[in-house]
Amino acid sequence: MKVAVVGATGMVGTEMLKVLEDSILPIEEIVAVGSSRSIGKTVVCRGMEYSVTDLETASKSGCAIALFSAGGTISKEWAPQFAAMGTTVIDNSSAWRMETDVPLIVPEINASVLNSSHRIIANPNCSTIQMVMVLNPLHRKFGLRRLVISTYQSVSGTGQKAVQQMFEESQGIQVSDPAYPFQIYRNCLPHCDVFQDNGYTKEEMKLVHETRKILNAPGIGITATAVRVPVDGGHSESVNAEFESSFTIEEIRQLLRTTPGVVVQDDPSSNTYPMPLMAKGHNEVFVGRIRIDESQANTLNLWIVADNLRKGAATNAVQIAEYLFREGMITV
Repeated sequence: MKVAVVGATGMVGTEMLKVLEDSILPIEEIVAVGSSRSIGKTVVCRGMEYSVTDLETASKSGCAIALFSAGGTISKEWAPQFAAMGTTVIDNSSAWRMETDVPLIVPEINASVLNSSHRIIANPNCSTIQMVMVLNPLHRKFGLRRLVISTYQSVSGTGQKAVQQMFEESQGIQVSDPAYPFQIYRNCLPHCDVFQDNGYTKEEMKLVHETRKILNAPGIGITATAVRVPVDGGHSESVNAEFESSFTIEEIRQLLRTTPGVVVQDDPSSNTYPMPLMAKGHNEVFVGRIRIDESQANTLNLWIVADNLRKGAATNAVQIAEYLFREGMITV
């Protein structure tokens, strides 16, 4: 199987190559795609070195799968061209997520909606993926009514430029090319992505719209505040979830303990709770600080953490590809 990685030298693309190292996909060749600045560079996967090529060449190279992580503009232009050549595109940008005929997939939740006619498949937003991984089993049993979300998002979610900004600020170096309008080191910015006309940021509205689509639950009330924090390597979320029916904390814990891809870390007596420092480099979603909201009936507080470059991006995309392969929806 030939697999293209579009944006292979970027933060998510680099992580995709790492995840592909351990994938079940029978990869014979990686087609590494980058911008004009990256042409001629090399990437390594499964012990093989590959030269970075351009989109035009890659689109005609006979790839079974193309993992896109090069931004929405590139995806809008090139995903249809890859698809027209018979390649199944799994896109990590926001370009296709809310298109009605494009599935928005977290494999553990809704991979069953996929079929062999789907040539463009959307990978959800990083902060959405980790949250719905935890909420889905609870929603199926107790019925979600409303969510109040506050995120604490790593600078790696913005990209290498933001990571460099935080490093330079931490070293007292004049920032060469800032990603943010303000200092991020020793600071928090209530500003993830661009502001919309309703006063919310695009990131906040992704949490609203994508959650409803993935859970197939358009009636859930959702409000969100997304905050960028000086962390490199994991997003954290405080989620207040109101349900239709009652529950016990032990029911919640037991349900989450048996959910594939979710790890419960919830023992305050031993200071056991999820942290981005510990989640970095892992594919699982971690949940803790599970407790009843004493101010409102049938309501729960959760603290959810995951590596945004892993399950929030690269791992989820590769898992979609693996599902398609296992189900015989893509050919080698």
